[in-house]
Amino acid sequence: MKNIYFSDITAWAPGLGSDKELWQEWANDIIPIEQKKVSPKLEYTDPLFRRRLSQITKMTVHVIHNLLENTHISSETKIVFISQRGEIEREFTINQGLIEDNMILPAGFSLSVFNTPVSSATLAFGLKGGYSVIYPSKGNFKDAFKLASAPVLAGTEKDIILVYADEIVPEVYGEKRPLQNYPLAFAGIISSEEKDYCISFDDFSNVPESPQDFLKLMLK
Repeated sequence: MKNIYFSDITAWAPGLGSDKELWQEWANDIIPIEQKKVSPKLEYTDPLFRRRLSQITKMTVHVIHNLLENTHISSETKIVFISQRGEIEREFTINQGLIEDNMILPAGFSLSVFNTPVSSATLAFGLKGGYSVIYPSKGNFKDAFKLASAPVLAGTEKDIILVYADEIVPEVYGEKRPLQNYPLAFAGIISSEEKDYCISFDDFSNVPESPQDFLKLMLK
């Protein structure tokens, strides 16, 4: 397998925000991500646009915004969005409405689908490269990373924007809530060319199965 490179990491999570020093402390297991339903404020977007967005969508929009601000990546670059649970709170609300009222409101449904977070970001920033959405079996990030890297490995794309995000699982799930219930999002660039401060992969053996461990690998 030819080398691929991952660079320009940007992340956001409750309690850490986008602060690079705090993220370094998290990567070294000094401080945790807070298990809270808080989101970036997205002051750079229209108030009507951001008013109804969920935690996962706001985090996704924010890390893509920071990536665009800090790199020269083209607006035509394709995006791959990875999530384990997606819009889980909105999906629960939709299911609850279907069971209790035997109906689904179109506006609510449109904000609950798998591609809501990444499609919202493309609308916010006028991105035209298109996107794919991956929900890997059992949340295996390694498998999703392999799939996201395929166009670069095949030579059909020079760069791919990789985005991962998951929001906090609502308390209504009770004992079924995962122990690792940490809301966070990050983005970076998978590239065929080596860049400053990148990590090289000559195979996928060192890609962790959890997104948190992958992010720690990128930050250390």
